[in-house]
Amino acid sequence: MGYRWTGLGLALQLAAGLGAEDPLILKARQILRETPLVDGHNDLAEQLRDRFKNRLATVDLGADSGKLDPPMQTDLPRLRRGGVGGVFFSAYVPASVHGGAAVSYLFEQMDVIHRVVGRHPGALVLARTAGEVEAAHRSGQVAALIGIEGGHALGNSLAVLRQASLGGARYLTLTHVKHNDWADAALWPGVEDEPPRHHGLSPFGQEVVRELNRLGMLVDLSHTSVETMRAALRVTAAPVIFSHSGARAVCDHPRNVPDEVLRSLARNGGIVMVDFVPGFLTEAYREWDNRLAIPEWSRLEKLHPKDPVKVIQALNAWKKLHPPPQTSLRDVADHIDHVRKVAGIDAVGIGTDFEGSDDFPRGLEDTSCFPALLAELLRRGYTAEEVAKVAGKNLLRVLRQAEAVARRLQGERPPSEATLEGKNAPVREK
Repeated sequence: MGYRWTGLGLALQLAAGLGAEDPLILKARQILRETPLVDGHNDLAEQLRDRFKNRLATVDLGADSGKLDPPMQTDLPRLRRGGVGGVFFSAYVPASVHGGAAVSYLFEQMDVIHRVVGRHPGALVLARTAGEVEAAHRSGQVAALIGIEGGHALGNSLAVLRQASLGGARYLTLTHVKHNDWADAALWPGVEDEPPRHHGLSPFGQEVVRELNRLGMLVDLSHTSVETMRAALRVTAAPVIFSHSGARAVCDHPRNVPDEVLRSLARNGGIVMVDFVPGFLTEAYREWDNRLAIPEWSRLEKLHPKDPVKVIQALNAWKKLHPPPQTSLRDVADHIDHVRKVAGIDAVGIGTDFEGSDDFPRGLEDTSCFPALLAELLRRGYTAEEVAKVAGKNLLRVLRQAEAVARRLQGERPPSEATLEGKNAPVREK
């Protein structure tokens, strides 16, 4: 008996590896052969620290990591099946870690990313520029880029920022889930909740943005408050990114981007790389998360301190008794549609947050599923060129513009000597 699959049913079958002759999947795969898909945010390094204590001999990324308990979303076979051209691996530092300890944590995260690349020559290659991403794609390798998640990881030192840049870091997420000493974060009840400290960026925070511009590192506004978003857009001389965020008009989560900022982003030339985490995708899931899952997660963290694997295992067992609302790849496409509608097709990218959550939408469960999402965009009427922009062309254009701004600024001024304590941090025009 034959079946005719349409809409989401078709996408889910394709994501599972069935119906590969479907013309939309074939077209999506052709786009991925011609254009590197670049994922703006993947927390593999956090998983390697939490699960394996950064001992790479104890984990095989050449095998299917989805069979682990709890499952992972990233490994080399699934990256290949997903047609992935590049990934920003996050050098994540928990917001509870401060000062010198945060700096050590940062460089340990960066180190493990370098070591993962070194263990898989021919499959992964470290990339710092748009040109290097494209060269990796032409050679059949996945470009590994590094993004720093959380400005507190710098220990309030621009010297640390510069050394991280030398080590390959290509963006800095200005905040994580807490305000830091120079920038305000997007907070939500149950995770963190306190009044703004800076109403955006302090003078030192503004200088961080300027030094990022001078280094050619991208300013990442995911996790920041709306006031911080506005302040950074006023200061930056280069396009900014939201490495893993959605549209607030579609899901009213503080982590998402309001329309007024999307319009400013269009003028800036930056992009929103749309997140796959269900709590940022739909109102139903956000409300369930706030009402049930976040309180349970907090309880389990107290029950299993310093054991995040047990926390996730217990949370997954709890979810079987308290199932969340369903989300699917269509919900991700809805966010892409909205960013395109308000800010234009040049303002859209993909930033999955794989390895940063225990739950992902149906049809987008891991890094092998990107062709199904691109096929959904084609089904909605996107042209091949528009899909290529979403997949990676927009991000590569932003990287190139940041590189050009850096060349200009490095010819105009030396490295900043501003400090957090400085009463008169330098104030410069763009």
